[in-house]
Amino acid sequence: METQRKSSGDEDAGERGLLHTWRGYSCGITPERLLLPRPVLQVALGVRHGVLLVEGGQVYSVGDLPWKQNQGPALEKHTLESVLSGQRVVAVAAGSFHSGAVTEDGGVHMWGDNTSGQCGLSGLLTVPNPTPVALLDSDTTPPQTVPVLELACGEQHTLALSAQRQVWAWGSGSQLGLSTAVFPVWKPQKVQHLAGRCVLQVACGASHSLALVRCLGPQDIHRPPVDKCRQCNQLLYTMTDKEDHVIISDGHYCPLGVELTENGGTLETMAPLQELKTSPSEPVAPSQTPTVVSPAPAEGADPPSDTTRPQDSETEDLTLADRPPPDSETSAAKGGVTLGVKGSPYPDEQAVKDYLKKLSENTQTGQANSLTPGGLHALPPAGDLTSSTPTPTSTLNSLVASCASVVGERVVSTYEALSFRKMMNYLPSGAVRSGGPVGLTGADSKAERVRLEDSVQAKKSSSTGDIREEEAEGLRRRLSLPGLLSQVSPRLLRKAARSRTRAIALTPLGGAAPEAQDVFPTLQTEVWSWGHCQHGQLGHGDNLDRSQPLCIKSLNNKEVVRVAAGAQHSLAVTAQSQVFSWGSNSCGQLGHMESPSTIPRLAKLSEGIRVWDVSAGEKHTLLLADGDCIQPIIYYSGQQVREGTDESAARESGQRDEGEGEETQAGGSFTQQPVLLPFCMNLRYVSNVFAGGQQCTALSDRNVMGFIASLHELASAERKFYCRLCGIKTQIIRPLLELESLSSALGQVVLGLLLTLTGRFSRLCLLTGRHAASLTANLRRGRDVDGLLVLDNTSVFLDSYHEYCVALGNFLVMGGFQTLTKPSLDFFGKNVELLQRLLESSQENADAADLLVALFYVPTRHLHEYGRLLLKLATCFEVSSQDYQRLQDSCSKFEYLSLQLKRLRKDAEYTFHFWKSFPGKMTDSLRKPHRRLICESSNKALTLQNAGRFSVNWFILFNDALVHAQGVAPYKNFFSTHHVFPLATLWVEPIPEENTGQFGLRVITPEETFTLLASCPMEKAKWHRSINQAVDQALSGGGGQETMSISAGSGQKLEPPISRTASYTFYKDGRLKEATYDGRWLAGKPNGRGVLKWPDGRLYTGMFKNGLEDGFGEFIAPNKTLSKNDHYQGHWKDGKMHGLGTYRYASGEVYDGSFQDSMRHGHGVLRSGKLNTSSPSVFIGQWLQDKKTGYGVFDDITKGEKYMGMWQEHLRQGTGVVVTQFGLYYEGAFRDNKMMGTGILLSEDDTTYEGEFSDDWTLSGKGVLTMANGDYLEGSFSGEWGSGLKVAGSYFKPHLFETDKDKTRVVKLGRLCVSADNKWQAVFEECWSQLGCEAPGRGESWKAWENIAVALTASRRHVHDSPEALSRSHSRILESLEVIPQHDGPITMNRYHAIRLYLIKACDTPLHPLGRLVETLVAVYRMTYVGVGANRRLLPQAVKEIKSYLSRIFQIVRFLFPDLPEEGGLIPEPSAILQEKKEPGAADAPLQSPKPGRVVSSSALLLPVLLPRLYPPLFTLYALDKEREDDVYWECVLRLNKQPDLALLAFLGVQQKFWPVSFPVSVVALGEKQQVISSTKDACFASAVETLQQISTTFTPSDKLQVIQLTFEEITQEVQALLKQDFLWSMDELFPVFLYVVLRARIRNLGSEVSLIEDLMDPCVQHGEHGIMFTTLKACYYQIQHEKIT
Repeated sequence: METQRKSSGDEDAGERGLLHTWRGYSCGITPERLLLPRPVLQVALGVRHGVLLVEGGQVYSVGDLPWKQNQGPALEKHTLESVLSGQRVVAVAAGSFHSGAVTEDGGVHMWGDNTSGQCGLSGLLTVPNPTPVALLDSDTTPPQTVPVLELACGEQHTLALSAQRQVWAWGSGSQLGLSTAVFPVWKPQKVQHLAGRCVLQVACGASHSLALVRCLGPQDIHRPPVDKCRQCNQLLYTMTDKEDHVIISDGHYCPLGVELTENGGTLETMAPLQELKTSPSEPVAPSQTPTVVSPAPAEGADPPSDTTRPQDSETEDLTLADRPPPDSETSAAKGGVTLGVKGSPYPDEQAVKDYLKKLSENTQTGQANSLTPGGLHALPPAGDLTSSTPTPTSTLNSLVASCASVVGERVVSTYEALSFRKMMNYLPSGAVRSGGPVGLTGADSKAERVRLEDSVQAKKSSSTGDIREEEAEGLRRRLSLPGLLSQVSPRLLRKAARSRTRAIALTPLGGAAPEAQDVFPTLQTEVWSWGHCQHGQLGHGDNLDRSQPLCIKSLNNKEVVRVAAGAQHSLAVTAQSQVFSWGSNSCGQLGHMESPSTIPRLAKLSEGIRVWDVSAGEKHTLLLADGDCIQPIIYYSGQQVREGTDESAARESGQRDEGEGEETQAGGSFTQQPVLLPFCMNLRYVSNVFAGGQQCTALSDRNVMGFIASLHELASAERKFYCRLCGIKTQIIRPLLELESLSSALGQVVLGLLLTLTGRFSRLCLLTGRHAASLTANLRRGRDVDGLLVLDNTSVFLDSYHEYCVALGNFLVMGGFQTLTKPSLDFFGKNVELLQRLLESSQENADAADLLVALFYVPTRHLHEYGRLLLKLATCFEVSSQDYQRLQDSCSKFEYLSLQLKRLRKDAEYTFHFWKSFPGKMTDSLRKPHRRLICESSNKALTLQNAGRFSVNWFILFNDALVHAQGVAPYKNFFSTHHVFPLATLWVEPIPEENTGQFGLRVITPEETFTLLASCPMEKAKWHRSINQAVDQALSGGGGQETMSISAGSGQKLEPPISRTASYTFYKDGRLKEATYDGRWLAGKPNGRGVLKWPDGRLYTGMFKNGLEDGFGEFIAPNKTLSKNDHYQGHWKDGKMHGLGTYRYASGEVYDGSFQDSMRHGHGVLRSGKLNTSSPSVFIGQWLQDKKTGYGVFDDITKGEKYMGMWQEHLRQGTGVVVTQFGLYYEGAFRDNKMMGTGILLSEDDTTYEGEFSDDWTLSGKGVLTMANGDYLEGSFSGEWGSGLKVAGSYFKPHLFETDKDKTRVVKLGRLCVSADNKWQAVFEECWSQLGCEAPGRGESWKAWENIAVALTASRRHVHDSPEALSRSHSRILESLEVIPQHDGPITMNRYHAIRLYLIKACDTPLHPLGRLVETLVAVYRMTYVGVGANRRLLPQAVKEIKSYLSRIFQIVRFLFPDLPEEGGLIPEPSAILQEKKEPGAADAPLQSPKPGRVVSSSALLLPVLLPRLYPPLFTLYALDKEREDDVYWECVLRLNKQPDLALLAFLGVQQKFWPVSFPVSVVALGEKQQVISSTKDACFASAVETLQQISTTFTPSDKLQVIQLTFEEITQEVQALLKQDFLWSMDELFPVFLYVVLRARIRNLGSEVSLIEDLMDPCVQHGEHGIMFTTLKACYYQIQHEKIT
């Protein structure tokens, strides 16, 4: 606001913080203006002096300052406290004769009178200048200084409120609240009794103290409950059995309000206050201890400890209230002591009646009590009327439980109601922030604000959010239960069982709205008081002093936001702008003349006067209030001060004892109730009032550019609005909710809506109250834009209003107000004046329902007020400024919401009137709380195309559905059926008019498509637009429950997306009947990702296309017989399983492979059972329409047999091979799943049968049986193999007649089994079809490449969607494969290498068709030749199978790269091309000539990819086949390797010139050589030996040949180094050396290695250099085997 001050260019004193001072209230008074160089921020007044804080943090003292040595008597003079000039002071305080100041960093300075230690400095009677006082927290080590927020000073004591929200005290007297009897207390000490609580403000009277404390939240409760008072040892809870009811009471009260804990040191509050923190508002009743009425003790003396207070009279006991009034109208107010006459522990009926009457008048007075002349205390009212401090559940539980045993369910239900109330009672409300109800900080104290916000305590503690000040009036102190002994009257039963839980709806269920509310001041407060109570200034209903803080129970739930203390009286201001006062009323300073004044009572003010600041002096009170205009008004209550009265006399009289009665000052008059000070209008905009001694001051501002006025108007409007909302809540909502007939009249649904509505109303009410408190605090201190919390928390307001309005609309639509009228008549009667008063309307003959609606819509009108006032504030700023922008933004948001809510109301009313006229039967099913009408076709504007002649069609568009009602015309109630089409799955498109001449709209829904005909183009456009807007709205906001209205016919044309996400349940007969689909849609059909769920448990999750499952998806189908699920995961097409997938059957079988039309079709694996179940088996092979048909391998693990052959319809049919784990081998014909026909059977020992079979392993018919030694039987056989055969035939021993035939009959295997090219055709067919070919080789290669790219992209997308992400290397491979390589044009060596690399990558990922093919082939190959299939007789088939793979894959590769030469074709080397260009005689030509080019072969190109994967099973077969030869070879190797090197070289016949002379010792010392001597072993040709050993680590023949070549090169190098010359080998010289190397290499399965190379070697290298070297190795192998023979 600096800018404003400068711009207005007024006098130097400025426009803010103008100080006016006066005394008394007579008409002739004119306030004096005290001129200071800077605006005043705060004033504190003592008896005869004052302290002023001005802008910039400087402090001035005024008045009588006897502690200053040089101070004269001049009153006007203001003295600058220069000691403080270096520091920025943020708060000041004044006691009777001393002062204090708080600096920005939280430091405390004190000065003035110190006779009682009130300045906290020992050894000084007076402190002339501000002196620092340290608050040291001894709980920390080392002790730390505690920063302070504010000070309060009394006559002999000082209180400080720390940044941690704890109270510290020093000085003298019980008003310190410290557990000490030694005074003065020089050193500031923490008031332990308030530790752990969040104190919001402190105030000091002359000899008493007040603290405003935030209520404890449930999270602050950590002490165990106790059931006895530790001081007087009486029960805290009692249960009394009366004639017709039981009373459970917590009314115990200890006179001192303090007690010593067991650990001695600290004093605690009365148990009912401190310990009972478990349930905020259990109804409870007084204890049953007998009442002792004893004379009050003499002033100041401690009362006897056994004195108990007379019992609580503030009870609302329904059973008592129902009794007829007694004849004697005795009442405590008349001075009669009525209690104890009957010896009853209860108040008499009249007391209760009086109390109830007062309650109903909505006063907070409690029972009228008075001090009798004898000092007896008759019926002192309980301050604990409605403690929000709860009852310990354990004790109450046990009491209720013991009652329940007799009373039965009624008690239990009542107790449940209690627990329910208890549960609902909590409501978080957040940390107090700067500018809270205490008004601690302003714009000039940023550091303080930061400190406050960072204070841990402030954040942790939160109030027991029970926003019900109503509980104060309405909560029953007694829980009356039916009697235990006598018959219960029905009326009492009704009363007792009456459920009160409905009242709970006024506690917002979900907390106080969003967390943002934590920045607002809390309203959940308690007032605690302690110190001297001679005049009842502690407010506990007695005159007993308290040395410990005690909660004033009657102020609980009153939402006190500020407290103030005069010399002998106390004041509290509530959020509802009411003032409670108590204490000395000798001069009318309490603002009322009621007595006793020992409990808080409301000050008497005219209606509509809302007080928001108070201050109290010695015998007077100042109230700052809102009047009729914006400008604040000031009220004065108390003693009139005569001009010229001697100050000293005044002071003496102030200290005179007032205890005897209501004495008035000599010659002085006083007010009976607060009077308006007429001059206050001249003071302009007063922001604070201060009183002290006999002085009054007011701080005011001039209205700079309207800003101050606008701030005041905003705060005033909010306070007024809050009071109005509270009025509606207490006078209308709560009584309505408590009506007995409510639930029966409204029904469950409407009652639920009402509870939601009232809950949101309460939340709104609470938000308003907290906001009003923050605006008030901002007025008192900052008066700036930053203090307006509404700007940063606009969304909290908008959300609360919007939620409220939606709930209100829902209630209205369901006819809630109409159904509410009848029960409300019980309460209002025919008289609607109360409603009209709250509505501020004077309408004649108004209907109660309409008035209720208007009343509930009152809050929405306030939004416009926000907008108006924020705009008014904005106009005070430059348009370019940031403040203007913030205010303008918030203003427009409120205005926009205001319009929206008006629209919502209009929609709700339109819908409500529609339901009133709607045919009854359909209303019940269609009427939903959130449903709003948009338009309907009752004017025949819309008809159905092709409708029957007599049919009637009515279309109704709601915000969530289009309803089509139809029927036949002549009938009275002709709408017989209706159908609801949800808007989320509704598409509408206009039909062009030129074709038909009709104005048609096509409506598409998932199961129906129909055409609507409009009467004219305008109707057509209207309906088209309305439906589209409604659909768009339903999609964006989920059906309009919490969304904004659509019926505003905004001209823009909204086209909702044709593709959308929605949920829908199918209703028509068919596959999808009653199934629910949730996912993506396109024009009426599921399309994209979605979930389809049937009621019987079937569930599909995955992709859809055109309404059918298509793409990748998962399907679960329950199997009822096995109580488990079938589970399919894989590809779909047109609603059927199609493509690759995995099906896990409920039986435990798993099929993994291809599907077509939801049947197993193509290549697949079926695993049955686990290894430990009855029949584990695996089938891998071809399927045709769900049947095993074609080539397949079946591994029967139980029998230990493996079948490899042809199948037809699940049966073995055709040729096949069976091997068993016992070494039997059969190949031949099968029929009907049996060995039947010609076959060959071999056993492990080579016994062979060749002939006819009739069943598994059963010989039948002609055949030849050959023994292992070559003998054979020929003839007819019958019987099972292995169990005795019957033979009729001839026996031959062939080597007796060698001339006949060859020595042995060799049975040739492989003739009767499936040829290699006929195996696994389905696997290759799948690959071809993936490439887009109908049959192998038939198709376009470009199309195949496109298919590959699509497959890779789709797979990548699918893998990307699935949770298990690819490894990084795999992703890189995929990315590189997505680039299509160059696949046409002549093949050069470079392109050949590129193709080779591409194939290696492609075969590395199963997402590529080739990779998938290789992966499947590897799987089938291992399935065939592992386990039982590892049979040496299968080796030839295994080798042929690999060769077949190579040729068939090569066919695919050549299809993809059409220019690749066929098998055996040549690719010219680049060197050969170069050579042609060069001249024939060039010198370097001979070097390049030997390489003619690269021969293309499938093995060279594909074996490196395939063989490493197939190597383990293949090599196992080789090892089994060569087992005997390898054993012989190995025995020889071991024997010969025992020889030292030279002996072995000699034995093998190596020429001596080749014998190495020396060998390198180690790798480390390269130069060192060692002599070869006769004992040297394993040293000669060591490097060659090492090289040859690597043959076992390679896979492909070409790699193995490479190893042999390197070995030869190593040998040659060593020999050349020996001979020191070039050297050409002859075979005779080379062979022995190589033989030596082979022996020393000790290769275990050399025979297998040799056979593998021989079988799979590239034909083109057989005759080259590699071929010769290989032959040499082979010769070595045979040589070693026969070594022992030679």
